[in-house]
Amino acid sequence: MQLFNDFCNYTLDENGVLNSFQLDYPENYNFGYDVVDKMGELAPNDIAMEWTNPDHLHKTFTFADIKRLSNKAANAFKNQGVKKGDRVIVILKRNYEYWYIVPALHKLGAIVIPATNMLTLDDITYRVDTADIRFAVSTPDGDTAETLVKASKERTILEKVFVVRRDVEGAVNFTDEIEKADDNFERVETLAKEPMLIYFTSGTTGYPKAVMHDHTYTLSHIITAKFWQDVKEKGLHLTVAETGWGKASWGKIYGQWLCGCGVMVYDFDHFSPDKLLRVMEKYKVTSFCAPPTVYRYFIKRGMNNYDLSSLKHITTAGEALNPVVFKKVFEQTGLRLMEGFGQTESVLMIGNLVGSEEKVGALGKPTPLYNTMIVDDSGNELPANEVGEIVVVPQENQHGIFMGYCGDEKLYEKVWRNGVYHTGDTAYKDEDGYYWYVGRIDDLIKTRGFRVGPFEIENVLMKHPAVMECAVIGVPDESRGQAIKATVHLAEGYTESRELKRELKTFVNSRVASYKHIQHLEFIDEMPKTISGKIKRTDIREIDRNKIC
Repeated sequence: MQLFNDFCNYTLDENGVLNSFQLDYPENYNFGYDVVDKMGELAPNDIAMEWTNPDHLHKTFTFADIKRLSNKAANAFKNQGVKKGDRVIVILKRNYEYWYIVPALHKLGAIVIPATNMLTLDDITYRVDTADIRFAVSTPDGDTAETLVKASKERTILEKVFVVRRDVEGAVNFTDEIEKADDNFERVETLAKEPMLIYFTSGTTGYPKAVMHDHTYTLSHIITAKFWQDVKEKGLHLTVAETGWGKASWGKIYGQWLCGCGVMVYDFDHFSPDKLLRVMEKYKVTSFCAPPTVYRYFIKRGMNNYDLSSLKHITTAGEALNPVVFKKVFEQTGLRLMEGFGQTESVLMIGNLVGSEEKVGALGKPTPLYNTMIVDDSGNELPANEVGEIVVVPQENQHGIFMGYCGDEKLYEKVWRNGVYHTGDTAYKDEDGYYWYVGRIDDLIKTRGFRVGPFEIENVLMKHPAVMECAVIGVPDESRGQAIKATVHLAEGYTESRELKRELKTFVNSRVASYKHIQHLEFIDEMPKTISGKIKRTDIREIDRNKIC
């Protein structure tokens, strides 16, 4: 059963590509009732989720299961004092409880704050202070629960900590509470435009921002799932992201269930390309999304060594896609890797949508949800092939864009200056309207009076077989302003040496303009990354600063 048609009107062009899109929903729309419960009634036996872990444990949840369990969880929360408007931090990794606890909180009208288990005590107390968090839900794994209990003692506003599947002193065993709870839940009236979700997302400077979305955010992901990821009714979609990152909302619950597609969840702590590919093979995953880093490991492993015959569509986002990765994935699978772009503050802004003619290396074209353009520092729209910032101009019935930054109205005003939303990302648009990513404004390297995007140099460097991963940054230089430095993680079978360093610099410098030449190159055993697998250039800069000091 596909419910997305109940909530939107859209048209396709003559090539079958999404041309227009408009949401249509009731004033009291709520994903918990209007999607989860309705799917539980109309398609009770369809698979909502397949879950497994490296120990080969396995659970299957139907939509009837999710409806029943989310009702029980909602009653359990209510019995423990959670009510509409309360803010609840949810740290559940890829634990299967996430998929019925989050809809339960939506049903209550509580505001969900997903977070990673990698947070320290200071990270948690910062979030509690910023977002007035009153309750916490913890994974049974590691010491997350104990850390949350400590936070509750330091911050009395954090009233109660719930832990699934185990007993922790100072916390509530929530699995026990769910088992005792009634499986019928009376609807709590919520409004579509009320706050539903907060994601804390780190920028290049300052503390993490608390990005707030309303209930219509879930509907806006119809474009993400249906028209970019190409999920199918009764299919099985796998997005790699852990639930603490915003990409989980893109690929692990909302749009997929609206389209009647099940989600595949592999609950791992340590990434293994072989094990993940085995999961895709065993469970016959039909569509897949991951950052380019994951595909880089896949192609080194050889995707053609696995039975991926069920896989029909693949997408990527989170960082720019190197054309060499696209080429290798296509050679090994016969599938074209469809890139997309968006932020925690949005859903899919720009993408190579289903049916479109892709240009390798391009982000694609703006989706109908957004009036997107590229502007200069003064806010003037730029002509084709000129680099500027990607901005969003508000349009009538705008959806899929965040409500604000919780606790930081000044920052919200800053990014919405001059009446448009400033993404902080730079790109250029070609004559055909395709967007080509250049980099974060803060990542641009200013050398000898030129502005250089790190991605164009990384693209060349990635073509060398010795390079597994790389990151290019600007470092202080008296004569140039900034010099270009590459940090390289070598592929298996290669060993760092002065000769290889010279070889890599020559390889790049012979293929780019002189002002883009790499002056410094360093090898690293492991790239610092976010939980989504995105390389953290800020950490590489910090490592360099510490060396200088």
